[in-house]
Amino acid sequence: MKKWKNKISRNRKIGSKENSILKLYNLKIEHYIKHINMIQIKRVYDPPENSEGERILVKRPWPRGMSKEKFKLNAWLKEAAPSTELRKWFSHDPAKWKEFQRRYRAELDSHPDAWQPIMTTAKKSKVTLLFSSHDATHNNVVALKEYLEN
Repeated sequence: MKKWKNKISRNRKIGSKENSILKLYNLKIEHYIKHINMIQIKRVYDPPENSEGERILVKRPWPRGMSKEKFKLNAWLKEAAPSTELRKWFSHDPAKWKEFQRRYRAELDSHPDAWQPIMTTAKKSKVTLLFSSHDATHNNVVALKEYLEN
C-alpha cells in the first residue's frame, strides 16, 4: 500500500515545463474537437436548413435534376472531389469502399490546395459538405470528412 502512495505522490509533482506541455496538449485537443463538430455532411437533395453554416458541394459533375437556384450553395469545390477515373472505378460499390478511401486519400494528399478552403472555412464557421449519392455511408464526402478530421 505504501508503494502505491509513493507512486501517486510522485506522479502529482509536475514541473512547470510538464504543466506547460499538458496545457498545450489540452488546447490542441480542444481545437481538434471544435473542428470535428464544425464539419457535417448532408445529401444535396435534402432541403437546406439555417443551422448548416457554409454549404459546400464536393462533386465534379453537377447533381442531376438540380438548378443552381434551387438550393443555397456557398461553394462548389470540384477539385476536392475524386478524379473522374476514381469515381467511375468506384461506381458506389461498397465492396470497393476501403480501396476507394485509400486512393482518394492519395489524391487529397497530392492536392492540399483543393481541400484547404474547407478547413479555412471550418475554422470560422460550421461547414456542411454536400453529396448527391443515394448511399449516405459510402461516398466521397464521408471519406473527405474522415480525411479532414484525421
